[in-house]
Amino acid sequence: MSWYQKEISLRARPRGFHLVSEEILIQLPELKKIKIGLMHILIKHTSASITLNENYDSDVRSDMEKYFTKTVKEKEPWYDHNSEGPDDIPAHIKSTLIGNSLTIPISKGQLNLGTWQGIYLCEHRNHGGSRKLVITIFGDER
Repeated sequence: MSWYQKEISLRARPRGFHLVSEEILIQLPELKKIKIGLMHILIKHTSASITLNENYDSDVRSDMEKYFTKTVKEKEPWYDHNSEGPDDIPAHIKSTLIGNSLTIPISKGQLNLGTWQGIYLCEHRNHGGSRKLVITIFGDER
């Protein structure tokens, strides 16, 4: 069994749901060595999240953003935590709802995802900046 762990950065993106599968895979040449295993991804931020969803139709990503913006509103009068602006606590709430990690099977050196699945960075801040991920790969080498 082999273990690999590294921290990678994703480029800054505007608020929204962004397909980042390829940006992640480009930074993980170690993945090709794994015959069978698991990849765990942790996003090291409390105002962004990570999930799996539709990798083909970009309407899914824009609809997800619209849904979460409507569901978790900004500038609610009962919010206490707003020191970093009106998108502050809504970003934390969205991050908690969606989650901060994924575990994905690896088969024959590739992520074993469904045909239409891709990894999303869910950027909940208006100006979130670059995002850091810790990637842990565990498995049998080829």
